[in-house]
Amino acid sequence: MYGKVTRDVISFIEQNLLEEWQLGDYANRIGYSKFHLTRLFKQETGLTVGEYIRKRRLAMAAKYLLYSDLPIIQISFDLQFQSQEAFTRSFKELYKMPPGKYRKLMQTLQRTEEDIMCAETKIKGWILSGSHPDFYEMKTDKEIFHTGTQSGYLASAYETKEGQFATMMQSFSAENWLGKRIKLSCFLKTENVAKCGAWCRVDNVAGDPIQFDNMESRSITGTTHWNYYSIVLDVPKNSSSSIHFGVLLIGQGKVWADGFVLEEVDLTVSSTNMLTSENLPKEPLNLGFDEI
Repeated sequence: MYGKVTRDVISFIEQNLLEEWQLGDYANRIGYSKFHLTRLFKQETGLTVGEYIRKRRLAMAAKYLLYSDLPIIQISFDLQFQSQEAFTRSFKELYKMPPGKYRKLMQTLQRTEEDIMCAETKIKGWILSGSHPDFYEMKTDKEIFHTGTQSGYLASAYETKEGQFATMMQSFSAENWLGKRIKLSCFLKTENVAKCGAWCRVDNVAGDPIQFDNMESRSITGTTHWNYYSIVLDVPKNSSSSIHFGVLLIGQGKVWADGFVLEEVDLTVSSTNMLTSENLPKEPLNLGFDEI
């Protein structure tokens, strides 16, 4: 997971994405030096603060192009680009086409989908599971996303009771990851959630979990802006069979997920595995049932 400085910067950027602020403004508001902020943010995200803000603003531009009739020049200035030409260059670099063509193409595709009245809610590669999946809705959301053009969306569709949950998830073979330490990361945004988080599990051949983390000790509640979350687990070479991951929503609320990444990391990155011997007592307890 990102450190506190990076999390604070991301959270503050999301709340002030359209403000015409410089790096020093973010540093002053958050209470860090520009040097310290810049170094940590680049080290942990691979992007400068400016690059991150530009990618997020371009994602917002894609939304404006698809769901509004605002002129491209107005979108350019609303998103703090110095000119329409500068905006067009940046947009084309990220989306591989100029904004005008993007608007025309995406709106045409959207009309086509509406014309055939496609009621399909499945998402390629993803399944809806959990204790009460019928109480929840899973789909893609083209209006709210972190980068790209859409996000995954999981929300309670009916009133839920304590302990009821659903997950938007995937499963795949562990074959290509045997003997490695893996890091699963993503961006999540929430609205009025009782409890949610990312999760990942490594199973053995018998289907038993041997590595697991569902962010239980750092779960997300309430309403939050886009933020980065990660899980780090080991995939034992001689006992792993499958890997499962997703987003868990317990009870009411809505959660958006975007930008999942699965990558190998070295042993200097600490594991977040919850199934460790450190969580077990050193000796058996209360064998005679005499203690309360």
